[in-house]
Amino acid sequence: MFISEIVTPEVMATAKTGSFYLTETITIPAGTVDGTRVQGAMDLGAYVNVPTGQAIAVESVDFVFQIGADYGQQFESMLNGNGALSSQLTDLNPGTALVRADDQSLIASSGLNIDQANNIGSHAADLYPDNFGPAALSEAFMVVNDQLYLVAGPDGANIGSADVFVTARVKARVVKLSTKDWMSIAIQSTAADN
Repeated sequence: MFISEIVTPEVMATAKTGSFYLTETITIPAGTVDGTRVQGAMDLGAYVNVPTGQAIAVESVDFVFQIGADYGQQFESMLNGNGALSSQLTDLNPGTALVRADDQSLIASSGLNIDQANNIGSHAADLYPDNFGPAALSEAFMVVNDQLYLVAGPDGANIGSADVFVTARVKARVVKLSTKDWMSIAIQSTAADN
């Protein structure tokens, strides 16, 4: 009798939790000048654990833009002319700057283009994948750092007469990585900082 060995592929991560949401909101003050960036941080310290190989698997990121005390979404009032609101979520601290699209620390980005003259708002120019596919962990963005950074600001025009709020809603789950995979991600993340 011949018994063949079945080889199963090595799993990079195993889920420790189901999916949940983390949020961070930053306020871009009224009158903020074109090109100015505002930063906020999302603390992941309770979820990332080096000794146990625990990390965060980011499944998707949604950006929400709101304005004024009633948190409306009337985009034509967000800027005082034609322009855009740019935002990014990274796992390394870029300070108050946006990173280039090929930066390894970039998790998600968004650009709300505002044509105030024609009353048109569009996300068409930002094609970066903020949804990492189905719930398969192999397609998630793995984070081993203890913070995520949200940066946003106006481009092409100043912020209008009311504060603009930019929120990142991150769908994630806690995962356990092998020591080898955890180190690979940590090295990649550190190398991106240099």
